[in-house]
Amino acid sequence: MATLGIHKDFLLEFARLEKPVQKRVHEVFDKFREHRHAGLHLEKLENPRDPRIRTLRVNKFMRGVVLAPDSGGSFLLLKVMAHDDAIAWALSHRATVNSATQGIELRDDIALERATADVQHTPRMAEVRLFADIADKELTRLGVDPDLLPLVRNLSTEAHLDALRKILPEQQYDVLAGLAAGLTPEDVWRESVAAQAERAAAEAQETPAGDELAAAMARSHGRIAVLSGPEELMDVLSRPFDAWRVFLHPSQRRIAYHPSYNGPARVTGGPGTGKTVVALHRALHLAQQLPDDAPDESVLLTTYTRNLADDLRQGLELLIPDKALRAKIRVVNVDALAYQVVREDRGGPLAILTSQREIGSRWNAVARRLGLDLSDVFLDQEWRQVIQAQDLRSPEAYLKASRSGRGTALSPLRRAQVWRAVEGFTRELRQAGQWTFIQVCDEAARLLEPRTDHPFRHVVIDEAQDLHPAQWRLLRASVAPGPDDLFIAGDTHQRIYGNKVSLRSLGVNVIGRSHRLRINYRTTQEILHWSTSLLGRESPDDMNGGTESLAGYRSVLNGGHPELRGASSKAEEISDLTAQIARWTADGVEPSEIGVAVRYLQLGKEIAQALEDADLPVRLMGTARASGDGVGIGTMHRMKGLEFRYVAVAGVSERVVPLASALTPAEVDAQQHREDRLGELGLLFVACTRAREVLRISWNGAPSPFLAPRHSLGEGSPTAAGQPS
Repeated sequence: MATLGIHKDFLLEFARLEKPVQKRVHEVFDKFREHRHAGLHLEKLENPRDPRIRTLRVNKFMRGVVLAPDSGGSFLLLKVMAHDDAIAWALSHRATVNSATQGIELRDDIALERATADVQHTPRMAEVRLFADIADKELTRLGVDPDLLPLVRNLSTEAHLDALRKILPEQQYDVLAGLAAGLTPEDVWRESVAAQAERAAAEAQETPAGDELAAAMARSHGRIAVLSGPEELMDVLSRPFDAWRVFLHPSQRRIAYHPSYNGPARVTGGPGTGKTVVALHRALHLAQQLPDDAPDESVLLTTYTRNLADDLRQGLELLIPDKALRAKIRVVNVDALAYQVVREDRGGPLAILTSQREIGSRWNAVARRLGLDLSDVFLDQEWRQVIQAQDLRSPEAYLKASRSGRGTALSPLRRAQVWRAVEGFTRELRQAGQWTFIQVCDEAARLLEPRTDHPFRHVVIDEAQDLHPAQWRLLRASVAPGPDDLFIAGDTHQRIYGNKVSLRSLGVNVIGRSHRLRINYRTTQEILHWSTSLLGRESPDDMNGGTESLAGYRSVLNGGHPELRGASSKAEEISDLTAQIARWTADGVEPSEIGVAVRYLQLGKEIAQALEDADLPVRLMGTARASGDGVGIGTMHRMKGLEFRYVAVAGVSERVVPLASALTPAEVDAQQHREDRLGELGLLFVACTRAREVLRISWNGAPSPFLAPRHSLGEGSPTAAGQPS
């Protein structure tokens, strides 16, 4: 029986084909059912760099490119391209085996020879060389070919390296990009090489003897998927945009499918690095390792909001077609889990107070009754971020508690006053039979903590940076401490709800079991660089006593620079945006591939109306109009966890981003004011990094102060158009 592999490029190119052409590709490659060479009508080329690379006709205009050795029963689908492009690609490329990972690489021999000759005949300048501090033996240990060292040694900037992205062997470019981004050779070895190198021998043993191509394909995780047969090929081709199901970078795979962690484990990384993908695969791995008698819902897969939980559930359905295996995993957001625990204990439904306006009104009433000159904002934040966060249950405990991160100092007398206000506030809630969600989580944790029959055997947490300490206590109490108890995925650069925790203080020790992903698979390098620059020098906490860093964070994609566009009025901005979206759809972009992010829902509704007036379909996320295949419009909060080919972030204006009402007044608490601004900055960062190929930022009137560093645009900067004078 033939061993069939599919290169990631093949699937991505297939995804961009028109539907009739995709259907024809299905028909052509369905011939693998015959498990024989002749069934594919593979054609040899004249004077190829690699005689194993063949082509086959898809239709009059398209050809596929296949790596098919004369001996052995293995085939590797490489490309699907326009006829002439496919022939040219097949003639210039050669498949080789990486010296470090023993996986397959594709080399553009002609282009590499030309580039090497050019640098060898170019006089060396006195400028600093990009890899001057890294010895040849380190580069070759990491898998860089010796014949490429002259080319590598002449690179002076990351831009020079980036220009070679399309012609360098993929694994070798990955290694060089990591080094250029500031990682040490050991970092690069650990993240990009070691996992494949260590698994090479074991996986090679599973392939037929003498079939070198099958063995090399098995060692090429992240770029090549070895399929079980033609049925799996058809399944993969039926959902080409879900490449994450079958392609995991070695750095992702070694985390997701690590046999067992001796306690809680964590994965961090910037947007688009695949943290959620790793969490989904980890949930699958844990479900697969359960004993046969394990009950359904033994694994909890959870996150902050209901919408994100819905996204996880959909992802799990794609990843695990087997319903019986999928039933071993329960997907629910933390608040819903807490509600169920408390409701079952109370024997009935709970009345949840969610209106921040009503909460503020109650705090004000309590403060007036006690004669306190403390604002509702201050009291509510002190209650949530100090008292509830530390589970303080007495005035004596509050008097001794640390208030780190709170900018307004409180004397012992002031603390006593705050405590009386909290007692009054919570007493009113009890009398009204009402709860806040944090109270529900706190109560659920108290109910579960003394139990020995924990609800779950494993807990996998996504978007962990946004959870409140009370939610963490609930999750900690939901599973017995031990191997693989908690698996945590998050990025504090994307914290948008202001909750801060110390994992260690909550009994969650991830020391020695914490991993960082650095390669972005969603966003182009141009969009990534611009979006990351918004953060400036901000280094948020890492939830474990240190700071989080985006050092070495890079993309594997290239594209155009973001467009920044100002307007004199909101009506003009909406009209301009509507016209742009109409042009995108006229150019062949599906409406469902376009996302519009806004800071507040009303602006989204106005944009939706304008698009509908222009006969463009829309879906307004977070409302009854959220379904369908139209342009996705949602608040920046709702965009969390989503991605689109084209993204427009609208209304990025002064006093909107950051939203004035979301900021604690500096005179109330200067430190909290700063934290709130960081949260608003994180929202903008999240919205911008939803884009895969195109990012457009617009505003009316004065732009957001967050854009100020980017507002003076020079060569190589994002496109600026229509800026108000």
